[in-house]
Amino acid sequence: MKKTDLVSNLSNYSGLSKTDAKASVEVILEALTQGIITGEGVEVRGFGGFYKKHRKARLGINPKTSERTQVGEKYVPFFKPGKSLREIVNKD
Repeated sequence: MKKTDLVSNLSNYSGLSKTDAKASVEVILEALTQGIITGEGVEVRGFGGFYKKHRKARLGINPKTSERTQVGEKYVPFFKPGKSLREIVNKD
C-alpha cells in the first residue's frame, strides 16, 4: 500500500475529502517522525511502537569488491509490532 492508497482509503471510509484526508495523513506521519527523532517514540496500542535504535560502529564488507570498510555508529528507525498485530499476521 502506498501513501496515495492510504489517503484514498481514509477518504472513502471517513467521508473526508481527498484534500482533508491527505492533510490528515501528512500530520500523522509528521507526528510519527518527530516522535522518533526526539527519542520519545510513538506507541499505538494493539498496533505497535516506532522507536529510534542505536547501532554501534562495525566493520562492513562490500559484496562486489570484498573491500572492508568501517561503518560508523548511527541511529535507525525501528518498528516493534504489538501483540494484536502479531496475532493477526500469524493467523492461518
